[in-house]
Amino acid sequence: MVLDLHSNSTHSLKEKRQIVSSMKEKLKNKFNISLIESDHQDLWQKIQIAIAMVANSKTIVEKAFEQIEDFIFMNYPVQAVAVNKDYF
Repeated sequence: MVLDLHSNSTHSLKEKRQIVSSMKEKLKNKFNISLIESDHQDLWQKIQIAIAMVANSKTIVEKAFEQIEDFIFMNYPVQAVAVNKDYF
């Protein structure tokens, strides 16, 4: 899953890095996933997070992705610009 996010509340790259670092740590611990900030590292209001997860069935991954999205939007000052999900 790739999430393109926008944050109106960040005013510097330092503020953005704090949000992204917190998001990465909490998501990894809570959902047992792998993730990276995959683009927009030099833009202070745009965030792109790529998430990978391995499971026995597509249903488990779909449910986890929904929970991850809910967690992000409840806990961080960001809005979704685009969400792309691929299953292999």
